[in-house]
Amino acid sequence: MKIAVMTDLEGVSGVVSFEEQGYGTGKHHEAAKRLLTAEVNAAVEGMLEESVTEVLVLDGHGPGGICFEDIHPAARLMHGRPWAFRLFREEILKQYDATILIGQHAMAGTERGTLNHTQSSLAIDSYTLNGRPIGEIAQWALCAGACGVPMIFLSGDEAACREAEALIPGLTTAAVKTGLSRTCAISCAPAEARRRIRDGMRQAIQRHRRAPLPPLTWPGPYVLEKRFFHSGSVDGYRGNPMATVLSPQVVQLRSDSMLEIIYA
Repeated sequence: MKIAVMTDLEGVSGVVSFEEQGYGTGKHHEAAKRLLTAEVNAAVEGMLEESVTEVLVLDGHGPGGICFEDIHPAARLMHGRPWAFRLFREEILKQYDATILIGQHAMAGTERGTLNHTQSSLAIDSYTLNGRPIGEIAQWALCAGACGVPMIFLSGDEAACREAEALIPGLTTAAVKTGLSRTCAISCAPAEARRRIRDGMRQAIQRHRRAPLPPLTWPGPYVLEKRFFHSGSVDGYRGNPMATVLSPQVVQLRSDSMLEIIYA
């Protein structure tokens, strides 16, 4: 079994601040990266206990969220910006049997979702796909699903876990903190968070082997609506053949291909 691990930083136990922990300039950013790396390593340990043969970790946090020197020796790391993301989706992701999310947060606007946002905490108000609100969890699950790869596990705050479970019934999750507001949470101790992730990862693989989760797919054609905070974000879509600018802050993109539109 081969598993691709998509990571983010805001859903990690102990991470509650964009400015101090999430942004690359934050004074506690490096410490937050170590927390994420340890949670990723806990998932890898769970995979190895279930005889997973190959693990690819994708550093999905914008300014980087993984400490390369501390990554589990059984894993490989895809990192660097800008991503060769189209090449990854079209040639690499399809080689994997399943995918998971570690350190994930809820979509923008989620009540009690710690550090909730969608893609950019500074620019984006909301996304909807075919009229349904989506965040980064749905984006990744649908991207992988379009490649024939199911998502079988997620770790993050409780709001992210609820969002993922509603999206994919039967998904295994591990909540490592409880959000009280967007910038306040009750976090598990690091050792407990890692235990939950390791045990949850094992359970996810066992459940998937007994009753495989299908790749997440939605029927097309697709209309992705993006609502931004500022008009300047929309200006970059003017002239895009996929895009219709609805207002100074809203753009719609249309496509028959999920892979073409989901990260457009």
